[in-house]
Amino acid sequence: MPTFSNSSLLSWIGLVLALCATAYACLSLWAWFRCARRNQHPRAHVNDQPNQPVSVLKPLHGAEPGLYENLKGFCTQQYAHYEILFGVRDPEDPAVAIVQHLQREFPDLSMALVIDPVVHGANLKVSNLINLMAHARHDWLVLADSDIRVAPDYLARVTAPLDDPHVGVVTCLYHGVARNGIIARLGCLFIDDWFAPSARLAHAFGSSRFAFGSTIALRRDTLDAIGGFEALKDTLADDFWLGERSRQQGLRTVLSDVMVGTDVTESHVVTLWSHELRWLRTIRAISPAGFAFSFICFTWPLLALALLLSPTMPCLIAALCGATARLWRYLAAWRSTARFRRGQDLWLTPFRDALLLLEWAGALLHWRVQWRGHALHARDHAPSRYP
Repeated sequence: MPTFSNSSLLSWIGLVLALCATAYACLSLWAWFRCARRNQHPRAHVNDQPNQPVSVLKPLHGAEPGLYENLKGFCTQQYAHYEILFGVRDPEDPAVAIVQHLQREFPDLSMALVIDPVVHGANLKVSNLINLMAHARHDWLVLADSDIRVAPDYLARVTAPLDDPHVGVVTCLYHGVARNGIIARLGCLFIDDWFAPSARLAHAFGSSRFAFGSTIALRRDTLDAIGGFEALKDTLADDFWLGERSRQQGLRTVLSDVMVGTDVTESHVVTLWSHELRWLRTIRAISPAGFAFSFICFTWPLLALALLLSPTMPCLIAALCGATARLWRYLAAWRSTARFRRGQDLWLTPFRDALLLLEWAGALLHWRVQWRGHALHARDHAPSRYP
């Protein structure tokens, strides 16, 4: 019977790692081109879109950098009938002054500031949404995080699919907008060069198990059917679970062709590490199996390890194919959109992948996450059953 030496086994492991990393790089490149082709299709003009009255709910906490510009984008929408509800818990919150400035700047826009300290559960953002919902007048709802920036046609485009009664939730992918230096640019690459390609690939293979806090549009009857925001008051990934509960009602989740921006403000590695570790541990709680195999997404360190274990011609060819696909995906996105990270950030991608690999390993160690000064247990706040 043939036997394998340790070196032969390591060589085979290296080749398998190279093939896995290359397969992911090639498939994510395919998914990017598939999404780009879809977004090139002519869209209906804004005036042709459904024009149901919409309530936009904006939970706020603090005056983060760029808050005024981000909120102003929601005040300049090309949409006939909508209201914006801003919510804070503390009357001394710095965001209050910004909202009041916007109210003076746009006196004809239906805009309200809700200050309500009532806490309904462990998730303070959901508590804020429960308080806002008591003031919402319309049956079409749009939820968007405070750090989201949008174009004037955003509201018309993201609400258009709600005309279909079989649609439960409409959501949007997002790209990073660096507010500071190189650390923020690394944070943008987490979003643009890891998260978004992974989400596109899952969607290309038919998955709709997603809903992102960047945007969630839904009807009031859908929210009522899943138990309202009260059903999410003790969950960590409230955006995901809102979409999941909608899907449990037999309704579809639509990934809009709108892509919004999100500010990345971290200026220190420690804060970036903490923020991304929270994301990764939340992903692990939501999808343990998918998270376990997500190491194949970290192209550069995986290919380097593969070549170290298997310095052979087949492994080298596989690694070259994977590296080419990874570079092509980055450059295609950079050349096609002004918003993507500058081409000069290409050299950061190996460091980005290496940091991601370390964070992935760190996310496996325990479940604790830090969120707005509170320590939470990701597994305790990620329900696996629905009432």
